[in-house]
Amino acid sequence: MGFRTDAIHAGQEPDPTTGAVTIPIYQTSTYVQESIGKHKGFEYARTQNPTRMALEKNVAVLERGIAGYAFASGMAATTAITQLLLKQGDHAICSDNVYGGTFRLFDKIVRQYGVEFTYVNTSNLSDLTAAMRPNTRMVFVETPTNPIMSITDIRGVSAIAHQGGCRLVVDNTFMTPYFQLPLELGADIVVHSTTKYLNGHSDSVGGVAVLKRQDDAERLQFIQNAAGAILSPFDSWLVMRGIKTLPIRMEAHNANGMAVANFLANKTEVKRIYYPGLPNHPGHDLAKKQMSGFGGMIAFDLGSLDRAKRFLERVRLCSLGESLGGVETLVSHPATMTHASVPAEERQRLGITDGLVRLSVGIEDVDDLIADLEKAFGSL
Repeated sequence: MGFRTDAIHAGQEPDPTTGAVTIPIYQTSTYVQESIGKHKGFEYARTQNPTRMALEKNVAVLERGIAGYAFASGMAATTAITQLLLKQGDHAICSDNVYGGTFRLFDKIVRQYGVEFTYVNTSNLSDLTAAMRPNTRMVFVETPTNPIMSITDIRGVSAIAHQGGCRLVVDNTFMTPYFQLPLELGADIVVHSTTKYLNGHSDSVGGVAVLKRQDDAERLQFIQNAAGAILSPFDSWLVMRGIKTLPIRMEAHNANGMAVANFLANKTEVKRIYYPGLPNHPGHDLAKKQMSGFGGMIAFDLGSLDRAKRFLERVRLCSLGESLGGVETLVSHPATMTHASVPAEERQRLGITDGLVRLSVGIEDVDDLIADLEKAFGSL
């Protein structure tokens, strides 16, 4: 089936009891069993829930995986992946410019259990090769990265990771399976914060992991049940509802993102802009090769904290806030918001300066967005 058809129908057959077109919200904690050891495949809602399972199947089909598992947040999904792949004495490699919450999890929590992490620019394959060790068990990549929008060659990283005997995990939150399919490019596991584009309406928090290998899928299902950080039935239903319009929304995000990026590229107040859809972006050619769109995420540097603060205080239609991927445009300050947990010297090295602004371009009328941004530039 085509992507738009799968987004609407995969895993979402009409309810067998009533014929309801929309999967019901099975808001139950347990299920009646006919007798000891005899039931209809459902025992306890942490283990199985029909609404959550429908979402998991839907995302697995869209990502071209064999199975998917939904969690209470994107970070809960990433935590489960570390429990799947890493143990004491192991080594993992991570893109050096990742979401601050991912860095915080790896550096402040997982590392305490005897796992060592190396952070490298994964867009440079020679750096990745040099960082590989005999005990490397996971390579974790964001592409594009948050917020500098660096592009990593998924096929190239996959070859290096597999030659070293480890799994490749790709955070596909920014692109979604509509614009990028990491598993088809060689990745072993894909992770999403469903809070973002998959849900798309800023009214749910969740995460999902999709797997290529059967042994990984079976183990992650066990971890999901044993650790218990499951996505609720209502949140599962909200994400499924959002995914039905994912193709339409992503096309709108992409069109608006390109228009806003071109507008920003011509502003003298902007010292540097990060958007892979622009021809001067260092990863533009690779992005065109492994992605079918450039999305709605943009970062741009205004040169100083004071200028960024004045700009962010002047926007009105663009809302200052955490998160991204909703139908509304959100603007944020990575150094004090999403990446505050990253040491200041490391932020500077990566280009996450005090003057950097991140823009999650929504699907409003783009002329209105540009007018709002233009007004904010008047304060600089």
